[in-house]
Amino acid sequence: MARNIQSLERAAAMLRLLAGGERRLGLSDIASALGLAKGTAHGILRTLQHEGFVEQDAASGRYQLGAELLRLGNSYLDVHELRARALVWTDDLARSSGESVYLGVLHQQGVLIVHHVFRPDDSRQVLEVGAMQPLHSTALGKVLSAYDPVAHSEVVEAERKAFTGRTVSALDDFEQLLDLTRARGYAADVEETWEGVASVAAPIHDRRRMPVGAVGITGAVERVCANGELRPELIAAVRDCARAVSRDLGAGRF
Repeated sequence: MARNIQSLERAAAMLRLLAGGERRLGLSDIASALGLAKGTAHGILRTLQHEGFVEQDAASGRYQLGAELLRLGNSYLDVHELRARALVWTDDLARSSGESVYLGVLHQQGVLIVHHVFRPDDSRQVLEVGAMQPLHSTALGKVLSAYDPVAHSEVVEAERKAFTGRTVSALDDFEQLLDLTRARGYAADVEETWEGVASVAAPIHDRRRMPVGAVGITGAVERVCANGELRPELIAAVRDCARAVSRDLGAGRF
């Protein structure tokens, strides 16, 4: 059985201690409460402080939780609120479109799938929650790159690998695609990531009107497209879903 890393266990215990009880604690209080030598406790606190997880009051020398933990906590809550608000609407989208529905958010240099609704038929499917998709070639990724400045920076600086002969890799051409995405309010991926597969996605905004994710459908080209173009009714359905989730997040009308 794998052994736990003692320093990480001690750091976690320290954060839990600071999260409860008094707002600020001194080094002696922390060391005593956790049964640690002062030197050991101080070393862990210095590391946590360097990473922004702990802050030290200049006047008293006492420690408290840092802003980085708040940022991480808000990110966790944002993703879970997004998923909770999207549940009903994504189910409706899968039912009306007959295709798989994906909800994605920016994570590191890609798209993290945080919710996946199966295509409503009897075919064998694999749940893809937790999977990563590329930013530059998928419909979800292009939406995030078009609307989220952080995602845009990530995709510009990253290698844009050509997955198929249709993948747009050149930066100037890719920027034109993002302009088109912003102009029409959705992004497409017709065999740019996987042969025989097409997708369409639209952005989701929160109460601050900031982009917090993207929702889209994915299916076989022959179902999602007609005469070489995305089916208009599917585009409309995806955009309606994105607007509905955005409204539930407090974004108002888009």
